[in-house]
Amino acid sequence: MKKDQIIKRRIRAVRRALKRKKISFFLVTKPANVAYTTGFSGRDNWAAITKGGVYLLTDSRYAEQAKSECPACRIIERAVPMAEAAAELVRKLKSVSRQVGIEKSTSLADFEKLKEKIRGRVKTAADIIEKLRASKDDSEIASIKKAAQIAAEALKKTRRHIKPGSSENELAGVLDFEIRKLGALTSFETIVAFGANASRPHHQPGTRKLKKNDTVLIDFGVRYKNYCCDLTRCFAVGKMSAFYRKAYEAVKEAQAVAIEMIKPGVGKREVDAAARAVIKKYDLPVYKHGTGHGLGLEVHEEPVISGESKGKLQVGMVFTIEPGVYIPGRLGVRIEDDVLVTDSGCKILSGKCLHLPFGAA
Repeated sequence: MKKDQIIKRRIRAVRRALKRKKISFFLVTKPANVAYTTGFSGRDNWAAITKGGVYLLTDSRYAEQAKSECPACRIIERAVPMAEAAAELVRKLKSVSRQVGIEKSTSLADFEKLKEKIRGRVKTAADIIEKLRASKDDSEIASIKKAAQIAAEALKKTRRHIKPGSSENELAGVLDFEIRKLGALTSFETIVAFGANASRPHHQPGTRKLKKNDTVLIDFGVRYKNYCCDLTRCFAVGKMSAFYRKAYEAVKEAQAVAIEMIKPGVGKREVDAAARAVIKKYDLPVYKHGTGHGLGLEVHEEPVISGESKGKLQVGMVFTIEPGVYIPGRLGVRIEDDVLVTDSGCKILSGKCLHLPFGAA
């Protein structure tokens, strides 16, 4: 299906949701939601969706790009702040001025400015577009899969740099460079953690150098055609302790058990609980973060796989499965892959990303 057809189908779904909420003019302010409803890949832009059209509010920096990427949109090149430009559009479309909706994630300052400029009812609405984004179409799945393939190739090319004497910063830089060379971008700041540094799930790479007998945790993501993947791999360099091996095997089994459960209709909490039960079985500390999070235009979106999650898995959902074991001052192990819910079960989109045997890094 062509891009313009995909966008039109999404807009129809958004309009159905807006009709149920009695909103005839809806301002989309979140960058990922603007991209989803218009096809625009830039930032600092809003979209307006009405019964009769879709408008992209931009400025001179992005006007040329917008005309190229969003042929189905009416491009409004603003010369005033965004909220004022939106208010001007509402005034021009007099028939919708009493039913204006805006995304709840919008800043309070912009919301107050819009209320000031519009003499009519302005209300916030949450999760209208996020709910649609939770289940991916074929084009989105293809982009996420391609991002994962690029990630796998970049890590493979980085492998020769995983050697004693290299620093965390150096290894992160090499991996980021390989991703760029392959025509993509990182989807978040690459995490490289050696040894005990890996006990901090969001460790920031530093000057710590890899030792002769050491461990490596790499958490990284690739953005391709606006869509993200997110992967974590752990490697052992040289001789490794039996305790690290135990932790690694526990995490590997926990991930496998969780993935085995994934299919339409299964509760998100059930998947989370299954992974945690394996870690507990090994008598290891159970991780405190979620077992997984959705992937798409954002690296963290719906669905969330955790003990607090509600609802069941649906076909088309794409999310990570990433159990871990963290012992401060000693070690950190996490294995993360990207999974698609299919009609009959699930498919691992990141299956080509290497797992090195112990001592082979």
